[in-house]
Amino acid sequence: MGQTITEKIFSEHAKRKVYAGDIVDSPIDMVIGNDITTPLSIKAFNESGATELANPDGFCIVMDHFIPAKDIASANQARISRDFAKQHNLKYFFDEKDMGIEHALLPEKGLVVSGDVIIGADSHTCTHGALGAFSTGMGSTDLAYAMITGRNWFKVPSSIKVEFIGKPAKHIYGKDLILEIIRQIGVDGALYQALEFCGEGISYLSMDDRFSLCNMAIEAGAKNGIIAPDSITREFLASRSNLRAKPKEFFSDIDANYTRTLTIDISKLEPVVAYPFLPSNGKNISQAVKDNLKIDQAFIGSCTNGRLSDLKIASEILKGKKVHKDVRLIITPGTQQIYKDAHKLGYIDILLDAGALISNPTCGACLGGYMGILGDNERCVSTTNRNFIGRMGARNSEVYLANSAVVAISAIKGKIADPRLL
Repeated sequence: MGQTITEKIFSEHAKRKVYAGDIVDSPIDMVIGNDITTPLSIKAFNESGATELANPDGFCIVMDHFIPAKDIASANQARISRDFAKQHNLKYFFDEKDMGIEHALLPEKGLVVSGDVIIGADSHTCTHGALGAFSTGMGSTDLAYAMITGRNWFKVPSSIKVEFIGKPAKHIYGKDLILEIIRQIGVDGALYQALEFCGEGISYLSMDDRFSLCNMAIEAGAKNGIIAPDSITREFLASRSNLRAKPKEFFSDIDANYTRTLTIDISKLEPVVAYPFLPSNGKNISQAVKDNLKIDQAFIGSCTNGRLSDLKIASEILKGKKVHKDVRLIITPGTQQIYKDAHKLGYIDILLDAGALISNPTCGACLGGYMGILGDNERCVSTTNRNFIGRMGARNSEVYLANSAVVAISAIKGKIADPRLL
C-alpha cells in the first residue's frame, strides 16, 4: 500500500514503514520555543534533573511575543529564557538584536528544511510544512521531553488531500485558499489529520503564500499542513546562506490512502473574509462590501502574513494614498530582515507616508498582548490567523480575517473593501 508524504517522513525517522494510526517514537530535527512557552519547558527540564540538551543544535528559542518587554512580568519571563540560553551556550537564540516572529524567522535562517520533523510549543508551528516537513505544535512539557531526549511520541496522522486546480484569480493569495478550506470543512474538519496541499494551483503560489496556507492548518483542527517540495521550495532553500541540514524530499505515492479529497478551483475564488468569531465563518468579499463594515483598525503582520510580499502588496495599494482619518493602520514585519528589505525597496516610506505605523517584529497584536490591542466595540480587519472572542483585545471587539490586499484597501476606505475594484 502506498504512503502519504507525512507517513514517509515518519517512516524515515522511525526507521520502519509506518502508516496512519501507528504510534512512533521519532527523533526531532528542530524544537522551537518562544518567550511565552519556553519558561514552562525550562522548568520541567530542570525538575527532571537533566543538565544537558540532547540535541543542542536542534533546539531554538525565539523571543517574539512580548519583546521588547511590555511590562515587568514579561521582562521577568524573558529573563528565564535568556539565562537558560546563556547557561547552555545556545547556538540558536534570537533576541532583540536579531529578532523575528518564529515561524518567519526559522525558514529565513535556514533552520528548517524539507523532510524534517519539527515541533514547537506554539500551535502555528505547522507553518513549516510549506517546506515539505512534518511540523506541529505541542505542549511545553512535550517540548521539555524533546529537550531531554531529542525525541517524542506521535500518532501518525491520516491525511486529507486538498487539490487546487486553476490559476489564482486577481488578489487571491494563500490566505484566501486556507480560509476557503476552513469555510468548507469547519474548525474541526481535519481534527488530528494532515492537510496535504497539492494540484496544479500550488505551482502558482510563492513560498510566502505557502507559509500562509500551512500556517492556518491548525485552524481546521489539523495536526499538520504540508506541501511536497518543488522547484519553488528548492529555490527558496538554496537561497539560504547556511542551511542547518541537507533537505530530504518525500512525495506521496499515487496509491496513498486519504480519508477524503477536497478539490478547489482557485480561478473562481473571490478574496475571503472570515467574520467573527471563528476562522470558519468565511464570506466572499462581495458580501463583506455589501455589509458596509466600518473599521477602527487595520492590521498587516503576524506569522501568517507579515512577510515581504505582504508589505509589497500593501505598499502598491497605498502608494500616493492616505489611510482613512478614522482608521489606525498597524504593520508588523515578520523579521528584522524583512523590515530591512522592505526599507531598501521603498515599501516602508510608502507605508509611512500613507499614515501607517510600523512596529517591531512581534506576535503582540495578534494575541491581544500589546502593539495593537482593540478597545470596546472596536472592529479590526486583520491578516492574523484567529478571530475568537477577545482575541485582539476587548471581548466585545470584532476581528475580520483577510488577505493583505483587502486590509490595505480597507484602511484607505475606512471599511472592508474589495481590492479588485482598484
